[in-house]
Amino acid sequence: MKKKKSKATERRAYGVTILKSSHSRIRGLKVDHEPEIHGDKFWNSSFLIMDYLQHQGLPKKPKVMEVGCGWGLAAIYCAKEHGAEVTGVDADSKVFPYLHLHAEVNEVAVRTRRALFQGLKKKHLAGLDLVIGADICFWDEMVDPLYRLIRKAVKARVGQVIVADPGRPPFDKVCEKAEKKLGGEVKEWKIDDGSVKTSGWLLIVGSLPAVGKH
Repeated sequence: MKKKKSKATERRAYGVTILKSSHSRIRGLKVDHEPEIHGDKFWNSSFLIMDYLQHQGLPKKPKVMEVGCGWGLAAIYCAKEHGAEVTGVDADSKVFPYLHLHAEVNEVAVRTRRALFQGLKKKHLAGLDLVIGADICFWDEMVDPLYRLIRKAVKARVGQVIVADPGRPPFDKVCEKAEKKLGGEVKEWKIDDGSVKTSGWLLIVGSLPAVGKH
């Protein structure tokens, strides 16, 4: 009788190693660092950003900020696959041990900053090539702060802002405002490449110089 294979506790996609919630090191972190908002796992919308950037490409050694970063996998992807200098920002500092663990596993460095959307000033955004966020607009009260952050990024001359979401109503409201007032574009994005199967929407504001794809 064959032994039943144990369930894998990690996966790999877009060149990034992702530890699942069942991984012993993740379970160990949860003893002392239980996230207080929604940073208790990896969210699939991050794959939408990774896939889009894989198609679009990034400038050489870009400066990237992931807002509402949670475990920071999209930022880690940018660092690992595009040589980016990255900062992960979240309102809940208890997610940072999970981010740092994944940075260690993927052999990259990620700076962190604890802040709400409205806590990020123009000076924090200046000089960035890209601001990204995945699954970061799930409550109505987040609509105005997120829109204002995107507007602030535009004024700070950030090259591009990309926000990914499954398509929740609060995200749709941000999209409507960004399309009307900031020249934003909304794209439906689907992935089904054998290792990842997911779909959702991308709000894209701004553009980056023509660059080679990874």
